[in-house]
Amino acid sequence: MNALAATCRNFRQASRLLGIDSKLEKSLVIPFREVKVECTIPRDDGSLASFVGFRVQHDNARGPMKGGIRYHPEVDPSEVNALAQLMTWKTAVADLPYGGAKGGIGCSPGDLSDSELERLTRVFTQKIHDLIGTHTDVPAPDMGTNSQTMAWILDEYSKFHGHSPAIVTGKPIDLGGSLGREAATGQGVVFSTEALLAEHGKSISGLSFVIQGFGNVGSWAAQIFHEKGGKVIAIGDATGAIKNPNGIDIPALMAHKNEGGLLKDFKGADALDSKELLVQECDVLVPSALGGVLHRENAADVKAKYIIEGANHPTDPEADEILSKKGVVILPDIYANAGGVIVSYFEWVQNIQGFMWDEDKVKMELQRYMRGAFTNIKAMCKTHDCNLRMGAFTLGVNRVARATLLRGWEA
Repeated sequence: MNALAATCRNFRQASRLLGIDSKLEKSLVIPFREVKVECTIPRDDGSLASFVGFRVQHDNARGPMKGGIRYHPEVDPSEVNALAQLMTWKTAVADLPYGGAKGGIGCSPGDLSDSELERLTRVFTQKIHDLIGTHTDVPAPDMGTNSQTMAWILDEYSKFHGHSPAIVTGKPIDLGGSLGREAATGQGVVFSTEALLAEHGKSISGLSFVIQGFGNVGSWAAQIFHEKGGKVIAIGDATGAIKNPNGIDIPALMAHKNEGGLLKDFKGADALDSKELLVQECDVLVPSALGGVLHRENAADVKAKYIIEGANHPTDPEADEILSKKGVVILPDIYANAGGVIVSYFEWVQNIQGFMWDEDKVKMELQRYMRGAFTNIKAMCKTHDCNLRMGAFTLGVNRVARATLLRGWEA
């Protein structure tokens, strides 16, 4: 099941639990606006290359739409639609005054030079600049993009609208980015894990962790789990996977990575078949890479007690059912990986106010938001007698539905 079908299925289940009117339900699921643009740039060798860019603005009932821009070969309207809708529910779960959006360009960023990426980003911004805005739609980095990408968007947008630091989040610190933003999603994964484990009388210290993905989210989560006494026994990324039953030396692995080394070449652990990573014996499994990695073919073999969804849509609905029957507790993506958008909200607030926070304040406020959201999710679980995923979806969908009705929507 693709990401859009799975997201719509979860939305419909939440809508039924909430008793939402069918006409309002249809209104909530249909995107506010979908944009598809052609982006042609000169390559460094003088040839021309054309790419297709997308921006889906899903909902703005609760505030400006918010969502990342990803550069990846598999970017398509269906995926972008699913991720935009997920952002609507995610910002509502976190109780941020935002709606949801998502964008991307179908390209392989690794095949483009920095100058080509800059030209592509600027052309894309030129095509959508009149549809985004500080109080309309605020992009952020995602897969294949980073703070430099946001700096190019900021500069290009400001040519049309004047200096506008709050037009994007995830910017470099020197251009108004927030301290703590780089670590935010991984830090939020850890805070959400602590909240869940506390419900079960456990803590991170002494537990074993398996992490799929060693990019921004996975690497920060691994570092913080390690610092808190957790034992990261296996990690994998696109280059391969490694395992050490006694715990991987995460600081040494980070040094290896920062020196340009591949994960699979790290000497402090044994090579592991990537297909075996997700079914390792462990306490906590953290999928932090691509979507759909847990499916009906491998779900029955998962041995983790808890799954923390650091990635968007890592668990297919079929796998969800299998894992739930096995007693595996799953902390859903629209809550577990919300740390990034929460700190993006902090960055936006700082830019609008023109007053920057120190890193301790960012971390303290992030923890407060994550704890508050977990408490509210648990309350919805109790009210509707449902699991954590439906607890999160009913929380988010209910907040957006109420905002829509309060603004004067007529059935």
